[in-house]
Amino acid sequence: MALFKKRTVGKPGEWYYCLVHHKVEEGPECPAKDRFGPYTSREEATHAMESAQERNLEWETDPKWHDKSSQGETD
Repeated sequence: MALFKKRTVGKPGEWYYCLVHHKVEEGPECPAKDRFGPYTSREEATHAMESAQERNLEWETDPKWHDKSSQGETD
């Protein structure tokens, strides 16, 4: 008897965005490596790619996340 069971279906109300199929799923249908989530609503999952782009832009433009030496400056 296995100690841990592999969860194959999500909980009702958990929403995911599948990066392979480019669709919103209730409960995980695709492997974790291929999805964003969980989100609390279908609407939030629908905008997963936009949210990711906004976070990436914030990270790319945040000066505290950039190493000075990688920008041509030396310590």
